[in-house]
Amino acid sequence: MAYNQDVLGKGGKRVVLLGNEAIVRGALEAGMGFSACYPGTPSSEVGLTFAGIAKKAGFYFEWSTNEKVALEACAGASFCGVKSLTALKHFGLNVASDSVFPVAYVGVKGGLVINVADDPYGHSSGQSEEDTRRFARVGNIPMLEPSDTQECKDFTKIAFEMSERYEVPVFLRTTTMVAHSTGSVKLGRIRKPRTRGRFVKDFERYYCIRPILQKMHERVLRNLERIEKEYNKLNRVEGRGKTGILTTGVSYQYARELGLKGVKLGKLGMSHPLSRRFVSGFIRGLKTLIVLEELEPIIEDFARGLAKDVNPKLRIYGKDILPRIGEYSTELIRERIAPILKIRRPDFREQDARLKRIKLPARKAVMCPGCPHRSTFYAVKKVLGENVVWAGDIGCYLLGIFEPFRMQDFVLSMGASLGVTHGIRKVSNQKAVVFIGDSTFFHAGMPGLANMRYNDPKVLVVVMDNGITAMTGHQPHPGTGYTGMGERANPIMIEDVVKSFGIKNVRVVNSFSQRELQKAVKELDSKPGISVLISRGMCRLLMKKMLKRKGRRFPVFRIVQGRGLEVLDKFACPAIRKKGGKYYINPEACWGCSVCSQIVPPGAIKPGVKGDAK
Repeated sequence: MAYNQDVLGKGGKRVVLLGNEAIVRGALEAGMGFSACYPGTPSSEVGLTFAGIAKKAGFYFEWSTNEKVALEACAGASFCGVKSLTALKHFGLNVASDSVFPVAYVGVKGGLVINVADDPYGHSSGQSEEDTRRFARVGNIPMLEPSDTQECKDFTKIAFEMSERYEVPVFLRTTTMVAHSTGSVKLGRIRKPRTRGRFVKDFERYYCIRPILQKMHERVLRNLERIEKEYNKLNRVEGRGKTGILTTGVSYQYARELGLKGVKLGKLGMSHPLSRRFVSGFIRGLKTLIVLEELEPIIEDFARGLAKDVNPKLRIYGKDILPRIGEYSTELIRERIAPILKIRRPDFREQDARLKRIKLPARKAVMCPGCPHRSTFYAVKKVLGENVVWAGDIGCYLLGIFEPFRMQDFVLSMGASLGVTHGIRKVSNQKAVVFIGDSTFFHAGMPGLANMRYNDPKVLVVVMDNGITAMTGHQPHPGTGYTGMGERANPIMIEDVVKSFGIKNVRVVNSFSQRELQKAVKELDSKPGISVLISRGMCRLLMKKMLKRKGRRFPVFRIVQGRGLEVLDKFACPAIRKKGGKYYINPEACWGCSVCSQIVPPGAIKPGVKGDAK
């Protein structure tokens, strides 16, 4: 598996790493011996890098079926004294939270770090702009926040140290800009990982029931008090002045880039527990305080509470001048704080005029050329028409929300397509079709399908099986036939799982065959009860990589006559262009799926010159 070789560089070197790669390096330097993850951007590179180096570095890694299972596996390894780390995105923490909070109570042994990546602005997350700093407070779990790539490595080591010393799980929170930033990192020494341990029974510890529960809660709160005092060193102050700027995470970098003079700059490396001592000392003597934090006003509210006693006349600015949505930037911050600091506001008129001159075309995200999901969407809509409730889920097929398909009427969370559709069917007589991917099926689809089968509504479930977890970087799942460390495994066939639920109407078809797809949809639509169509076709991008390794090429198709091609507008392949009322296929973009030739009049599109897989 490909990975950045510098992650395994010798101690003392200075190398360039992604923030996520630096977290991996920090784990290696801490002696981590076990990691389990479920892919979720912006955290995905952590697991991808672990997968690439696990055998060489001598630790265990797996892609688990979902984030809850991954967290539980890491907790189990930690109970045995093995240092463990799981990486997930903010929505993944929602999935894992059922077990995160109890683990905080029973504690850990070998050190457990939970790297959670938030996604302000939603670069790779359509569901919400969630601020997971709230989880740290609800669960009484320490949280560290690196602001750059070097701190990603250093804070990972500190998180393991804190976790092992106090026997508590520790959050390491990043955001997209930190996780995906690139920076220079000074490497330390890699420690040989401990990969074997032993679970020691402790009936006073591993059962969260009364009266032990209350004792555990007391211990958790006591640990937080100690951690607040000991790790106050992660917070620091730069500069002097009567105006203070208090920051955390990437907002610290934005504040530094402003290059302000006569301003006191505070950086909070630990956002929970927040240090009363540090913040009180920072705001004492100030006339004005500006709090820079993306999303929720957590630090701002904390500072306001302390200011009542420490500095009652302090004027505090936060979410009254800065947005509670999206990412910050140096330009945004300068614009909003300029009136307070009496500095020149940025002039965006020249930039706006330049963008207008460039006239960049609007472009929505599209499925790749030859994507099996495009073929599936087309066939289902061709047979069932428009008057259908289309249930969406999380994966590449989420792009079916766009024109011309419009086949994702709602998308909530992993596996929610089944549960929501069940509710719709129980209270209405609307026809409904569920779309769910193969990785999502294993992640969270099976409970919803079992519930639907038991309560038996009339519904068609389409499992879009492209043989990989495609959207986040081609990670394996239990149906792929290989593990996170690249070892062969006996795949779990989705159709076997479905049939084991007692569902009789099950069909497996080739995603790239319109005849098979449309025939199966017609047949299943006529059946009573629940039906499952498994549309199976390899992710075309994955196929492209495989062909390139073998030195083989995709066949390229060409249009040989121009009648009856209007149907191509509804197929929306990005390799097919229309200019001056005429259609043509870009040979550089065609990935040879052949589906376009199946939906036009016979002979209108045929294989043409061979294209390469570069």
